[in-house]
Amino acid sequence: MEIKIHKDDLPKEIKLGNEIAVDTEAMGLEPKRDPLTLVQISTGQNDCHIIQLNRKDYKAKNLVSIFENEKINKIFHFARFDVAAIKHFLKADVKNIYCTKLASKIARTYTDKHGLKDLVREIIGLDMNKQMQSSDWGAEKLSEKQLKYAASDVIHLHALKKELNKMLIREKRDFLFQECLKFLNTRVDLDLADYKNDIFSH
Repeated sequence: MEIKIHKDDLPKEIKLGNEIAVDTEAMGLEPKRDPLTLVQISTGQNDCHIIQLNRKDYKAKNLVSIFENEKINKIFHFARFDVAAIKHFLKADVKNIYCTKLASKIARTYTDKHGLKDLVREIIGLDMNKQMQSSDWGAEKLSEKQLKYAASDVIHLHALKKELNKMLIREKRDFLFQECLKFLNTRVDLDLADYKNDIFSH
């Protein structure tokens, strides 16, 4: 796996193609409270660009340009959190989103296990090491284990998307999935407005 680390922003000259896998790391799980520290991007070619964000100003115009480009498909796992953190800190409206967790919940109704580790184990046949999931992502210098963990969260997403799409089409649930994706940015806005509960519940 090829890992490249960038400070503050992704260099403008890097060409990523029209479909990328994206993940983020933050200092916790509250997108307005816990600072966004890293953005990881993979082109699906066993590579990962890790961008250490400047938390003083969060100026990353090249990243923002990529996130807002409708021609580039962005594959997330649990896009609801990542997109909220990106919107809050980078002030970017992420467009053209695919979420593997959402696809899994709609397609894989035979299980309640929709975590990335569960998907990679079942669909790809690999066991992911999640030991570094809870660690200090705000450190100036990240350890080798942290870098490998951060990269492992994006390198499988292209393959997961391909297989989940097959399941969605086979089960005739792809239209429902696409409709849910259309609502995703609204769900993010609700989260950022502190509507945490299901607004459709009684």
